[in-house]
Amino acid sequence: MLVLLPPSEGKTVPARGRPLDLGTLSFPSLTATRELVLDTLVALARSDPQRALTVLGLSARQLDEVARDAVLATAPTAAAARVYSGVLYEALDLASLDAPTRRRAARQLVVSSALFGALRVGDRIPAYRLSGDTSLPGLGPVASVWRDPLATAMREASGRGLVVDLRSGVYAAMWRPTGDVAGRCVSVRVLQELPDGSRKVVSHFNKATKGRLVRQWLQDGAMRDADDLAGACEKAGYVAELGPRPRTGAVRGLDVVVSDL
Repeated sequence: MLVLLPPSEGKTVPARGRPLDLGTLSFPSLTATRELVLDTLVALARSDPQRALTVLGLSARQLDEVARDAVLATAPTAAAARVYSGVLYEALDLASLDAPTRRRAARQLVVSSALFGALRVGDRIPAYRLSGDTSLPGLGPVASVWRDPLATAMREASGRGLVVDLRSGVYAAMWRPTGDVAGRCVSVRVLQELPDGSRKVVSHFNKATKGRLVRQWLQDGAMRDADDLAGACEKAGYVAELGPRPRTGAVRGLDVVVSDL
């Protein structure tokens, strides 16, 4: 099983640790593209911090984020599981899992990243600021830059097993499963059911629920197909509604419905 996660905007800045070494990261076929995106981001942050604020969608009070991007090549690194500190990762709480489950997480979890393309949770990275919807000067939309390199890397990573997609739309645009991989892929949405019976996505609790679900799946062990995945969601106390089997080459949907947030 392969579980695709979004990154988090919130990050913990490593206080110490060796500097970034792109050659040590998972998915080595992405190294050349990583170098290109990294060099472009660092050059922008160093040469024109004010423009960088605009490009990155930041306010004047976030100039420290630009300063951090300017020194990414020499900044301290830590495992991605420690650097990403948003709601999903807080709920997942990998550090509190037992050793066998953490090893399973290292094999099964893949984090989408606008800067690095895709990462395993044990890959050492610095804290950075770059979103998947950013368009870098001279490079263009980063989602488009990653599309071809990720097509090859993710197909290889998916193997022959179940692929579970928890990414948000902008990161899903970086790689869309096709062919036989799509036929083994389940895209998961978390919906809140309101008292009047209507349903909606609530961002904060959507992320927290996804983190708790991934934790449950890791503890349960690998699942073979969409039915196993839905069953694990129900075991965790959620309503799980599988969409109909799609046409060949399309991804199947799974709605996880919560009422008590």
